[in-house]
Order: sequence, then C-alpha cells, then structure tokens
Amino acid sequence: MNQTACQGASFVVTDGPSRRRWLLATAGLGGALTLTAVVPFVASLLPSERAKAAGAPVEVDIGTLAPGEMMVVEWRGKPVWILHRTPEMLASLEKAEARLADPGSKAPQQPDYAHNHQRSLKPEYLVAVGICTHLGCSPSKAFEAGDPALGSDWPGGFLCPCHGSTFDFAGRVFKDKPAPTNLEIPPHSYLSDSRLLIGGDTRGQV
Repeated sequence: MNQTACQGASFVVTDGPSRRRWLLATAGLGGALTLTAVVPFVASLLPSERAKAAGAPVEVDIGTLAPGEMMVVEWRGKPVWILHRTPEMLASLEKAEARLADPGSKAPQQPDYAHNHQRSLKPEYLVAVGICTHLGCSPSKAFEAGDPALGSDWPGGFLCPCHGSTFDFAGRVFKDKPAPTNLEIPPHSYLSDSRLLIGGDTRGQV
C-alpha cells in the first residue's frame, strides 16, 4: 500500500477513498481561494454606489423614446429629464422668448453648448435637471398649449406646483415668477443616435 506524507503535517493519507477525498478537498480549497481573489478584482472594475453618488456619468438608452415622450433618470441624486421634443414643441420656443426672464440662457448654469434657445446639443432633445431653481420642488408636465389653468396664451412647458413658476420646453423660466433662473442643464454627450451620456461629455468635462 502506498502512502502520501505531507511535510510539516502530522497525518498520512493512504490510497483509496480517503486519498481521493483529500485530493478533492485540496482542489476545492484552491478554487475557492482563486475565486476569492478574483471577485474583489472584478468588483473593483465596476462603479461603486459611492462613485455614482459623487457624480459618475450615467449612460441612457433613448432609442425607444418617441416624440412627445419624456423619461426621468437619476444623476447625482437628482432627477434628470430627457424630453424628445416634437416639431410643435420646438416651434413654441421662439414664440415664447419675449416672455422669458433669460431667453438666451446667459446665466452660468449650463455647458457652453447649451447657450442657445433650444439649450441642447440636438434640437429634438431637452436634457435638464428637473428641480425648480426657486426652492427645489420638482415641476410637472404642462404640455398642452392653451391650458385653461395657465391661460389661453400658454405655449406648453412645465409648471412648478409649489409656487407657480413656469418653464418652456427648453426649461427657461417665464418672467415675474419665483424661480430666479432657468432649469439647470447637466453636462452630457451623445455616444450614438440612441445612447446618451449624462454627467460628462466626449471632451472629458464633468
């Protein structure tokens, strides 16, 4: 009968079932140690919750967002609106400019590429932080033009239910409202026609 001696160990494993069990246990332990080493390494490659909260960019699929629809995603703990504007929504932007507090978006609350009346990289999409600049309430959709509650000349946009501030389809605030500035535009870029990156742009700005 053969015997296997382990240096520094006080046991002897003989051939047969006991030896096979010992070999299987040794192989299993080695595999477990390897897996234990690999898992933290893989996890280190993934964005942590702390990184997300600190403002890690968020990639969004907008391929199925139809004209007239809006989706909301979270970035830095804030709701970010992504509105696919219709031709009618875009046409309303110029018509509303005389009634806006900052139609050219001169206040430093958006990237340079949003200093236009559409406030966007692509005319058909509005990307804005959905928090009123007055006291932090979240405005609601008031898309219907001529809404009786907002007047027959209402062009459509957003209404803050807390104190009545109104914004157009570019997130620009109307005159004589509590909100002092337009809605914030976060840094963003388009990775493709259907992929949007919020929180950074292709030039590395965050």
